[in-house]
Amino acid sequence: MKIGLLIVDMQEHIVRNQVEKSKIDHACEYINHVADALRSQNHVVIQIQDVEGMDEAKPEEYRCIPEIDVKHGDLTLTKLNSNAFWQTELEQVLSSQNVELVIISGFAAEECVTFTYHGAGERGYTPVLLQNGILSSHPDAITSALRDRNVVSYPVIDYLVK
Repeated sequence: MKIGLLIVDMQEHIVRNQVEKSKIDHACEYINHVADALRSQNHVVIQIQDVEGMDEAKPEEYRCIPEIDVKHGDLTLTKLNSNAFWQTELEQVLSSQNVELVIISGFAAEECVTFTYHGAGERGYTPVLLQNGILSSHPDAITSALRDRNVVSYPVIDYLVK
């Protein structure tokens, strides 16, 4: 089974002023661990970047935060909407890579992460949220997202890819 990790909206202008540094570091530790485990077995890691409003902003504000380890071979996809599948090539990219299980991480649990989760399910993928790998400026949103959706922990992912 091929696995895809989506790292949603972990960008300077989106995350930095909305979430405490310690929470960012904590989530990035889990995201980076899972990304490395997947890369080691030739699974897919995709950085999803929101570019809405980019024309009026400084391009460096749209780059991925340095706490996320971006590696050669990772894919990058841009989006203008909350659901990373909506009006993007994400479905085609995952299909061309034969991905079945989609692990979703990143920011924001109440919007882009959740909408992308549902977008994956609507397109026939098995979506899961990465436990400890999603962020929000609203702590209750994380609790709700994890309570109401399928969740996977990094030890399970380590087991799946070995």
